[in-house]
Amino acid sequence: MNGAQLMLEMLASAGVRYVFGNPGSTELPLTDAMVAEDRLEYILGLQEVPVMGIAEGYAQATRQPGVVNLHISPGLGNGLGMLYNAHRAGTPLVVTAGQQDRRLRFSEPILWGEMVEVARPWTKWSAEVQRVEDIPAAMRRAIQTALMPPTGPVFLSIPVDVQQQEAPPLDMTPPQPVNPLLRPPADELLRAVDVLATATNPAILAGSRVTESDAIAELVGVAEALGAPVINEPGTTHGRLGFPCTHPLSAPGLPLWAPDIHERLSEFDVILAVGLDVLRLYVYYEPERAIPEHIRLVHLDHDPWELRKNHATEVALCGGLKPGLSELEQQLSDHLTPAQLESISERRGRREAIHSESRSSLQAQASAELPRRPLTSLALMSSIAAALPPDIAVVEEAVTTTNTYLERLGAIADPTGYFGHRGWGLGWGLNCAIGVQLAWPDRPVLGVIGEGASMYGIQGLWTAARYNIPVTFVIPNNAQYQILKVGARGIGLPHAADGQFVGMDLVEPEVDLVALAGSLGVEACRVTEPEELTDVLAAALADPRPRLIDVPIDRTTPAAMEY
Repeated sequence: MNGAQLMLEMLASAGVRYVFGNPGSTELPLTDAMVAEDRLEYILGLQEVPVMGIAEGYAQATRQPGVVNLHISPGLGNGLGMLYNAHRAGTPLVVTAGQQDRRLRFSEPILWGEMVEVARPWTKWSAEVQRVEDIPAAMRRAIQTALMPPTGPVFLSIPVDVQQQEAPPLDMTPPQPVNPLLRPPADELLRAVDVLATATNPAILAGSRVTESDAIAELVGVAEALGAPVINEPGTTHGRLGFPCTHPLSAPGLPLWAPDIHERLSEFDVILAVGLDVLRLYVYYEPERAIPEHIRLVHLDHDPWELRKNHATEVALCGGLKPGLSELEQQLSDHLTPAQLESISERRGRREAIHSESRSSLQAQASAELPRRPLTSLALMSSIAAALPPDIAVVEEAVTTTNTYLERLGAIADPTGYFGHRGWGLGWGLNCAIGVQLAWPDRPVLGVIGEGASMYGIQGLWTAARYNIPVTFVIPNNAQYQILKVGARGIGLPHAADGQFVGMDLVEPEVDLVALAGSLGVEACRVTEPEELTDVLAAALADPRPRLIDVPIDRTTPAAMEY
């Protein structure tokens, strides 16, 4: 076998099914080898942003490596924003790229450039393979490293001449990822139980890594044992749902700005943070401290880098989330006194009443806004919620429109089916939804993508059409970068306060997303009425083809985000 064939053999032996790519001259040996490889399918994207985004969606949904093949330095450059997103989300991507023939490097040939150091900041491991004999070991290490918790992307540069070289017999042992996640130390668990059991008003912050660790049921058990409200990550930094939004202990997400987060959390005396970064903020906003100083923080995570990183932490538990939460629940059951149990029962009753009242209030507000035209964000999301089946998967990249409305309306029955953009690099959402649908062909997938964000990776629609990936998109279209307007007002910029902005309106001309989607092979329509939207969306989700629905919404810039 030559080097390219060795690469494919190692991928196939690891159970990889797809290679996502956009080829060029330095990847020709690999694409040529793909012709005779029936265990792997090449998924073509028209540009590197869609390629990376689709691979990330696939990897997040399957928790298996998303394998990418980029075209040398310019291709890596085009994909760097999405590599940053994967780094922030801890997505297990194996990103490869061809490099120029080593015999030409001294002359600095066309397309040549340093890639290993360029990729290094946003990867767990970045290297170039200089010998064909090293390809099996390099591929094995790349896959194992990507999947080793804390998971994340890796990068391999493979020169075109190495891809073409014939190899002697080599060790082709398949990758065997090791999961080192064990229960946190027993003494630290007991300290955490003592803090949690003596809390008078605890809360839980649930992060994406709860879902990715298959620990939702265990977190539900801990929340019920404490009678504590659970705040999911997507409000502030987005990401996955670590707790069911339909559960009566589910609480609204945190706001975007530090002072608002501080105010929201001030009622609590103890916080248990599980599987999230505590806390990543969007812009600097006085007062800087998001978590009030009086709060006793207990943090459980399998990523030691995140423990005690930004906030004083009374108990830091490093270990697997699933065994750690299971042990916490058992220890609480063993240590809670009758008086504490009575207090917890009363607290749980209060929190469940707050949850019910909050949901009813939001539903009433949505009903009151339905007659307004263009549709408000809440009316739009309420109309979407009415069409969603229980097994829906939702990918969101429309920050000022979605506002955690679907979660607060209880529209996402299965928390594993929610995906938000933790890196915030635009162009991710539309393509992530395609990747999720490819991973879950028997589950309906909806992408709610702002019109501005969609334009960073719109070429992905062609890939959905080319491979008949039946994802549905709703585009809330306010023809502007509204998050920037809200941010400019939030930090008190003088012209923003008067409603004057530069470079934030997508008008004159407006993008015709219906025509654009059609040109890329995706059937599209424009809908302005809420009842029609619910019906059209329900039909689209049942359609075995990709569909796009463009929905004009209110263009008034709110004074602040609502969570």
